[in-house]
Amino acid sequence: MSCRAASWWRRASRRIWPRIRPSTKPISGDVMDVVDLTRRLIAFDTINPPGVEAEAMAFCAALLEAGGFTCRLVPQGPGRSNLVAEKGTGAGRALAFTGHLDTVPLGAAPWRHPPHAGVIEEGRLYGRGSTDMKGGVAAFIVAALGAPVPPGGIVLLLTAGEETGSDGARAIVEAGPLPPIGALIVAEPTENRAVPGHKGALWLRLVFHGVTAHGSAPEAGVNAIEAAMVALAAIRQIDLGPAHPVMGRPTLNIGTIAGGLNTNSVPDRCEVTLDLRSVPGGDHARLVAQLRACLPEGSELHRIVDLPPVWTDPAEPWLAGLTTKSAARSGQPVAPSAMSYFTDASIFTPALAEVPTVILGPGRAELAHKTDEYVSLARLEEAVAIYRDALDDWEG
Repeated sequence: MSCRAASWWRRASRRIWPRIRPSTKPISGDVMDVVDLTRRLIAFDTINPPGVEAEAMAFCAALLEAGGFTCRLVPQGPGRSNLVAEKGTGAGRALAFTGHLDTVPLGAAPWRHPPHAGVIEEGRLYGRGSTDMKGGVAAFIVAALGAPVPPGGIVLLLTAGEETGSDGARAIVEAGPLPPIGALIVAEPTENRAVPGHKGALWLRLVFHGVTAHGSAPEAGVNAIEAAMVALAAIRQIDLGPAHPVMGRPTLNIGTIAGGLNTNSVPDRCEVTLDLRSVPGGDHARLVAQLRACLPEGSELHRIVDLPPVWTDPAEPWLAGLTTKSAARSGQPVAPSAMSYFTDASIFTPALAEVPTVILGPGRAELAHKTDEYVSLARLEEAVAIYRDALDDWEG
């Protein structure tokens, strides 16, 4: 980090950080910076629902503005907002980074460390959101603040509400035009492996109706749970489409089922939720039509989440170069892979005319949403270096 950058970093630290997490530890060097910033982001309780990401977004905006970025907060209901930060844009196409600040709930199991304390132990930083994905956000903020502005500029897209269907990304897209963007790095957890795509998500709620009757005379009613069972048996036989050479086959999970009020009554209502994960070439409209054909008359089908898959040809020149260079730093394989989870790229990539997109972040996917979530300090440092490489190599 340059002396000038270090100077404004210290000024920003003194102005806006003490109220979040008082610290006497000096800011000295990239590793210290990214770890400290990750800890400070973890300190914000942004569990979704309800989210309440606005204070964390304002904190990031103040930090970035102190580093010369122009920032725009995009509201998303009470206590919630998103952030668009840009620097050096206007001529050519920018390199963009994106990450979300909301996290999932803690779960019932006790944590070994307080989930918002940012405890460091044996090279690991513990806390909710450390791996998914406040560590990734901290890494690209540190990289963007410390790197020279490349041709075309830098754009940072920080979102709320990703965990419940990318609502924040959608709000940013709907709020108005973004600067010209040539490629997108999604800092979701991959242990710094360059991953060229992920599956899509189609979450559905099915409602089955029946007629109530006494449990001793079921023939006098219509059992909504039994209707759901028949429909689900048919749904399990649906052809979800062909496999993708890297992502594999599309999948279907029956996530929840709820029906009936008491044991000795025929249930007149049953609700089921489904989680379908699609691959490139799949058609969500076709899948919905197939599902509707399995439902009895009078049933309901509601879309909860509808996000397309994302895929960039691994041979695309920018992605191929980034994959090779990042692998040299991380030791990760260069062979193409894909993530099964969805990201905000399902919203941003189509809105940006299908720009080359890569998922690449310091977290470990297997730890996301788990008790005692953590991120490796070494991977945080490594991510900053990889993101700076990407900025140094960007040609607009």
